[in-house]
Amino acid sequence: MISYTPLWNTLKQKGITQYQLIKNYHMSAGQLSRLRSNNNVSTHTIDVLCDILDCKVEDIMIHVK
Repeated sequence: MISYTPLWNTLKQKGITQYQLIKNYHMSAGQLSRLRSNNNVSTHTIDVLCDILDCKVEDIMIHVK
């Protein structure tokens, strides 16, 4: 299973809120909902988040057995 728990920590460290992702970076609320639920998201979404947060993939998601 993929967990997006690191994403929420990275957002906090970078001082970016979910609201800012929607308003300033045009991320959809649906995408954030899928991330919160650890549901599938596209690699494009992961790429966009890495660009916004200037971070690595492992700062956004981890694999949990």
